[in-house]
Amino acid sequence: MKKFITTIKNIWSIEELRNKITYTLILIFIYRLGSFIVLPGIDPNKLSSLADSSKSGMLGLLDTFVGGAFSKASIFALGIMPYISASIFMQLMTILVPQMAKIQKEGESGRKKINQWTRYLTVIVTAFQAAAYIGYLKSPGNAEAIIPTFSAYFWASTVIILTVGTLFVMWLGEKITDKGLGNGTSIIIMIGILARLPQSFGQEWAARITRGAGGILMILIEILLLVAVILGVVLLVQGTRKVPVNYAKQIVGNRQFGGARNFLPLKVNASGVMPIIFAQAILFLPTLFSFGGTASWTKYFTDHTNLGYMIVYSVAVIAFTFLYTALIFNPKQMADELKRNNGFIPGVKPGQPTADYIGTIMDRITLPGALLLAFVGILPGIIQILFGMQQGFATFFGGTSLLINVAVILDTLQQVETQLLMRQYDGLMSSGRIQGRQQGVSAGFQYIPYPAGVLK
Repeated sequence: MKKFITTIKNIWSIEELRNKITYTLILIFIYRLGSFIVLPGIDPNKLSSLADSSKSGMLGLLDTFVGGAFSKASIFALGIMPYISASIFMQLMTILVPQMAKIQKEGESGRKKINQWTRYLTVIVTAFQAAAYIGYLKSPGNAEAIIPTFSAYFWASTVIILTVGTLFVMWLGEKITDKGLGNGTSIIIMIGILARLPQSFGQEWAARITRGAGGILMILIEILLLVAVILGVVLLVQGTRKVPVNYAKQIVGNRQFGGARNFLPLKVNASGVMPIIFAQAILFLPTLFSFGGTASWTKYFTDHTNLGYMIVYSVAVIAFTFLYTALIFNPKQMADELKRNNGFIPGVKPGQPTADYIGTIMDRITLPGALLLAFVGILPGIIQILFGMQQGFATFFGGTSLLINVAVILDTLQQVETQLLMRQYDGLMSSGRIQGRQQGVSAGFQYIPYPAGVLK
């Protein structure tokens, strides 16, 4: 405890780090304040139907990411999600389209061009999602929340306000990245998820204490279980297979270069949280044809406590893990990069044999990573069944929420530790440095684990 207090003092004593933290907290406060501002023309007292319908499925996931702003019909109802969707699409294009890949490899100018295209695409995606959100607000059960005198201007004003709101949230994220601490987009998503934690814990407390369903003892058991699950997810996120790499010695004049021994960190979960996102999106599509979710078969796609849902969901997560890993992981590029830098894997010939060797190792570690990721995805349903836990609180025991929170916190702690070590302070962990994530265009959702020329 004493060392922890000392570390906090060291962090606060660094002016640059103190300013970054203060700046980040101010922008987070602005974001959370905007989440409570209701759209013009909406009566917030008549949104109970909207809140009930956004507790599960893809709508529940979206509401979790935006901190409940979706169910409140806030000006930030869409949050940062349109930007995330646009970023994911642009990243897939850079992988699948050779011209886009060429632009990305142009360096800083190429990245700026792609970022600009991403912003333009964000505006288009936001406009379409805003129109869909309006249709959702005008559906039976929600339409009564629209004030009749404002109905003539409701469509145009809502599209404009939601689009501007998303762009403003995107701007907040970029400012946090530039002048604050951590990746802004990731921080905003994490804050939205954590904003639901007090309410969910309060519901669980009321269920256990007030209704006598186990009392304080069950609350303590659930908290200990949550800590254990978090530790397990940390191991999953940080888990790597280290492939040894040697570099040939080069003598230039009187100086020797190379000869170092290093390793390639092949991540067990190279695809990050993307397989879970894709699986949930795919499972949500059949519910669009269920006519309000009344069909009996929808439980296989919406009820996460149903055995059929768990099986279908697990298979989808495993399939998308292999698919997405194949898209972002390029053994041939890694082998070429090693050869270009006079590096080689002991006992393996450079070139294609090295690529085959790296690909084989990646295939072997992807399977256990996919199985663990699928287990984390269905863990909230298992926990809810075993312990009779409230659905809101159970979502923090796994799935997308927990994976994003763990990844973002580790990344932010790594940046803090780097600042401390640069100024010759002790790091946050006595056992060694924190292994952070490599940043991608949508850092809150995925890892781009092996940029060209980067070896850990």
